[in-house]
Amino acid sequence: MGSRQGRAGLGQPWQPSHLLLLIPVVLIVVITAADLASGPNIVLGPLLVVAPALTAWFAGPWTTGGIGVLAMAGEAVSGWHTGALSSRNVVVEMIAIAVITSLIVFLCAVRDRHARQMARVRSVAEAAQRVLMWPLPSRLGPLRLACVYLAAEEEADVGGDLYAAARTDNAARVMIGDVRGKGLPALGEAALLLGAFREAAHQHASLPDLAASLERSMTRYLADFEPEGEAGERFVTALLVEIADTEPLVRMTSCGHPAPLLLGPDNTVHVPRLHPGPPLGVGVTDPDNHVVDVLPFGPGDTLVLYTDGVIEARDQNGVFYPFAERAAQWTDQPPEALLHHIERDLLAHTGGRLGDDVALLAIRRARIPHPDHHLQRVQRDTPASAGSSCGT
Repeated sequence: MGSRQGRAGLGQPWQPSHLLLLIPVVLIVVITAADLASGPNIVLGPLLVVAPALTAWFAGPWTTGGIGVLAMAGEAVSGWHTGALSSRNVVVEMIAIAVITSLIVFLCAVRDRHARQMARVRSVAEAAQRVLMWPLPSRLGPLRLACVYLAAEEEADVGGDLYAAARTDNAARVMIGDVRGKGLPALGEAALLLGAFREAAHQHASLPDLAASLERSMTRYLADFEPEGEAGERFVTALLVEIADTEPLVRMTSCGHPAPLLLGPDNTVHVPRLHPGPPLGVGVTDPDNHVVDVLPFGPGDTLVLYTDGVIEARDQNGVFYPFAERAAQWTDQPPEALLHHIERDLLAHTGGRLGDDVALLAIRRARIPHPDHHLQRVQRDTPASAGSSCGT
């Protein structure tokens, strides 16, 4: 699962190299020597405060304080050499270096404390991510899978978007969902829905029955834990997908979720016109409210599931991310490479600042056992059973 891992180093202890430490030390020596050689009319001692300020860029408070002490020693050597160590100017300069160094050390300590807090928050988010978002297998029967998760909140690796996959006797079932809200506050609904799907995916023969079961689970949860001031405002959009091993078809039931992209091996991109049902959590438990849409899905086809954080992402001028248009550039790529390109392109479009959590899941049909026999059956059955058409 992908995420912005570049922030992970925030909580690491500062480890300045000996080479970097030589820079402020040499600077102190050079400034002191120049002050001694310049004579009484040119005073360079106050420049020594640059050394601890520079050290704070790469070192912690203790090292910065030590460099500050060396800077004061350099000022003392210069005053002693000129015989003015006890003069008012030298004393004031040493006090000024001490005060500024103390301020820099304080800021270093605050910075390091914040870094440790960020590291603790990240460790909690990573633990929640491991518990909730189980890593999806790269293969599930005849399917190849890849996924990416990008949290909108800088301190989180997981939020209100979710996905899961389950293997039944002769098919794979996949869910992608988006909890109303984002970041850590949405974890409760996400955890509940993921657990309910992993259990119910094996117990219900049809996708509408599965959607009704998930709705009942959400209704029970919200009845117990929904805040009084948010009654009726907590819900989850979800897309349920079923792909049989031996049929070049994909069945989908949308619970208010955006339709996926269907990428063909001939560089085509289709956006299915689904029949969305109500989101999960609004109390509609009748399976008849959910429609199954059936689409062709043969070898080489790729299905890209996503949450609305992708299509609602904007650049600095407010322009939405042209998802289908950009994805058309990489239809020939395997799922992992496809999502890698989309992730980089999306972050470049938004300048690295996402307004909402983003989840992406790519599924490619690798093969179909006994394709000739089942393709003939699909050609007979598809016109009567298909629930939607595709548009570009």
